[in-house]
Amino acid sequence: MKRILFYSTILLIIAAASCKKYVDIVPDKIATIENAFTSRQQAEKFLFTCYSYMPRDAEVNVNPGLTGGDELIPLQSRWGSVGYMFGIARGNQNFVTPIGNDQYWGAMFRALRDCNIFLEHIGSVPGMRPWERTNWIAEVKFLKAYYHFLLVRAYGPIPLVKENLPVDAPMEQTKVKRMPVDSCFGYIAQLLDEARDSLPDAIERQDLLGKISRPVAYAFRAKVLVTAASPLFNGNTDQAGLKNRDGGPLFTQAADPAKWEKAAAACKEAVDLCTSLGYKLYTMDPVYKGVKLTSTIQTQLSLRNSMAVKWNSEIIWANTQSLAGYVQAAAGLRWDPAFSDNTAVQNILDAPLKIAESFYSRNGVPIEEDKTYNYNSRYDLRTATKEEGLYVRQGYVTAGLNFDREPRFYADLAFDGGIWYGQGRFDDSNPLNLFYIQGKKGQFNGLANPAYGPVTGYTFKKCINFENVIGNTGTYTVLSYPWPMIRLADLYLLYAEALNEVEGPTADVYQYVNLVRQRAGIPDVQTAWTNFSRNSAKFTTKDGMRSIIHRERNLELAFEGHKFWDTRRWKDDAIREYNGDLRGWDISQQQAAAYYNPVTLFTQKFTLRDYFWPIAEAELTANRNLVQNLGW
Repeated sequence: MKRILFYSTILLIIAAASCKKYVDIVPDKIATIENAFTSRQQAEKFLFTCYSYMPRDAEVNVNPGLTGGDELIPLQSRWGSVGYMFGIARGNQNFVTPIGNDQYWGAMFRALRDCNIFLEHIGSVPGMRPWERTNWIAEVKFLKAYYHFLLVRAYGPIPLVKENLPVDAPMEQTKVKRMPVDSCFGYIAQLLDEARDSLPDAIERQDLLGKISRPVAYAFRAKVLVTAASPLFNGNTDQAGLKNRDGGPLFTQAADPAKWEKAAAACKEAVDLCTSLGYKLYTMDPVYKGVKLTSTIQTQLSLRNSMAVKWNSEIIWANTQSLAGYVQAAAGLRWDPAFSDNTAVQNILDAPLKIAESFYSRNGVPIEEDKTYNYNSRYDLRTATKEEGLYVRQGYVTAGLNFDREPRFYADLAFDGGIWYGQGRFDDSNPLNLFYIQGKKGQFNGLANPAYGPVTGYTFKKCINFENVIGNTGTYTVLSYPWPMIRLADLYLLYAEALNEVEGPTADVYQYVNLVRQRAGIPDVQTAWTNFSRNSAKFTTKDGMRSIIHRERNLELAFEGHKFWDTRRWKDDAIREYNGDLRGWDISQQQAAAYYNPVTLFTQKFTLRDYFWPIAEAELTANRNLVQNLGW
């Protein structure tokens, strides 16, 4: 039987849409659904169609996690090309033409329609080996779970697309309503439970990397259950007023501690499986191109490459539908003065000052807590010494904020005076031979052309593969990579977070946070807070450890698209994080004393309505059973 998706924009043209949309999306313009499943080859094309809806998270205008929060600010003159999701950060979200509507509400429901079509017909495909059919069914069930999750994370309670409705379904049956958030997460978890043990432990063929494997399903299930247990979805009294037309509540009002217990157990299962299969935190080989790296550069490259080197040892899941290519040009800058005329790198994505300030001191605690760090003088000028030459160019004058910071600060951000390792210069035994950034106006990385940056003075360095090479004018050799979705470090921190909520700070909680910190080149939590923090007992309480874990996630996963969603699911953090000024250095200035003067780029505002995106007005008009999110 031909079936259709029941989302509301199709309701008025059901008969036409059920065939026309299929023709648009199926490879080779196959005329009917039945023909798409007449052979294994045709069915595999439909399988890849189900994958094709995965959001292109490496694209700035698709991934709200890049510019929709407070981590990255695009150059104002380029908002037309890279500023779409930045509209969320600027307070431009609306219910008439909601930002992200096409990429999420529209695309995900189409994806779910096609996943259901696949599951309805895959059993009739001739000549398939039973194990392969089982694998494909599990993959598509996973994708159904994933697409539902993306919708719930953005909109809260949603209609569940368990199956497509018949073409001749009564109109009232097609006017679906939103389901309680617990039901949504329950269905997502059910799909993952049905799929996870029917998937292979590894994808052996290089050309199929990115397909769903067993460790991917386990790790994603852990993320789903942690999200379900988090305050935004677990006992959120602010959402008490969100009810269906019949008065049915969509959020339970009492937090359920058992959700954290389930989440912790899921995380432990995922950690055990992934580590048993050989996943491990990535570390850079200490010898590169015949050169033995200093521990300083090796640590920085270990951190940077954990994101920007494809299929490294800690990448559990990466999105092959979205390669990080253009983002490396948008973030890139002319690190070699011999090619100061290069136009391929644009430097139009910068981090605001608050993000640069959020990284730890070299002692592994927040700079505002570090009793050895001169926090009140962090904007004062300072000259780099020889001993600091692998971080800041020896003899260069820059802000005190750029000194005595943790390795992730130097791995993730490029800044005026900061060292740039690469471009053919790999011998770090003499730091004076390495490239460095000169970012003030009139310098080769400074403000010149209004179509190019800098924006704030802190460039998004983390996403740029260190082996990329710039050349004359438009030449830029880029090593692209599939966008990381789940890294082992992410999973470790999810486990620590969930376990802390269940048991408080235990030895296991410390262990998994400290594994991430060890790779980052900073002291363990107990040593760092005991010896260097003004709040030396912070790590000994559940509340204190929760704060530490939240910050650790923000720093370890910075600029990978996680903070935007994490901050919301933690709930109270969003009101604090997203209300205030976003500032940068005064990039219009030529002299250090004037350049290192913080200026406000814009003031961010966040209210209760901003936790969830609005459903488009047209959807509500077409389906009166849908209710709008609060505040919209």
